[in-house]
Amino acid sequence: MSMQSLRTTSQALPLAQAERTVDSARARAWRRFRRNPLAVFGMVVLTLLTLSAIFAPVLAPYDPNAVNPYEALQPPGVVHWLGTDDLGRDVLSRLLFAGRVSLLVGVGSALFAVLIGTLLGAVAGYYGRLVDGLISRFIDIMLSLPVVPLALVLSAFSEITPLRLTLILAAVSWMGVARLVRGEFLALRSAQFTEAARSIGTPNLRIIVVHLLPNAISPIVVAATLLVAYAILIESALSFLGFGLQPPTASWGNMLFNAQRYLRNAAWLAIYSGVVITLTVASINFVGDGVREAIDPRLKSN
Repeated sequence: MSMQSLRTTSQALPLAQAERTVDSARARAWRRFRRNPLAVFGMVVLTLLTLSAIFAPVLAPYDPNAVNPYEALQPPGVVHWLGTDDLGRDVLSRLLFAGRVSLLVGVGSALFAVLIGTLLGAVAGYYGRLVDGLISRFIDIMLSLPVVPLALVLSAFSEITPLRLTLILAAVSWMGVARLVRGEFLALRSAQFTEAARSIGTPNLRIIVVHLLPNAISPIVVAATLLVAYAILIESALSFLGFGLQPPTASWGNMLFNAQRYLRNAAWLAIYSGVVITLTVASINFVGDGVREAIDPRLKSN
């Protein structure tokens, strides 16, 4: 065997061993996740809700915005499985299409919030000193502002669309991720592998992205899952107060807002949307707890 072949083989062995280590860690994390019944339940529920939202045009028996005053406030029955609202619109169809909006706003705002929080937290934690002080004070100022009133003020200055609502929710929910990432980077910036990277002249941006961020990804993933539930709750609260998405666009929050006028004679309107919101948020929290336990071996034995 030639020297070139020996060098190639010696380089391939550590890479293959590293890949096996990663695969083994993923397998252990998946085993820990599966042993959590609430996490599995939450994953199943979220999968069903996501699929129902994606295939809403196929599953919905009626046009969600089709108005029929002659069938207004019909109770659940054979024709309309979940009844109709005050304008005669099919509740099941509106719930399916509303799931598209609510889940999209929740996931989108969580992604934007994670991006903003990760960027600011990483810069503050890595550079420290003056940069850390300025960013930390800004985070403290944002945390001191009440979330719902701040979102109400932001939503009052423009017509609310799903994209604008997503950006508004991201603007009021990134601070927790920023503080979490900052703490991780403060601990990692003095680690031996970070000092080794600096000693060979590795640029700061590469150290942050390649060396530090992968080591802080676990808490970021957990925070992202919980932010989805948080965003759905805030969107529901804004819509319930009349400052969220406006009709005819359906979301679970504005469906609950419209239902409050008919609690006495059409309680099912509030029950369905309330149950869906509660089930979604609880399932996301279950999955978040399961992911946290799965990726942090200190919390649960193998």
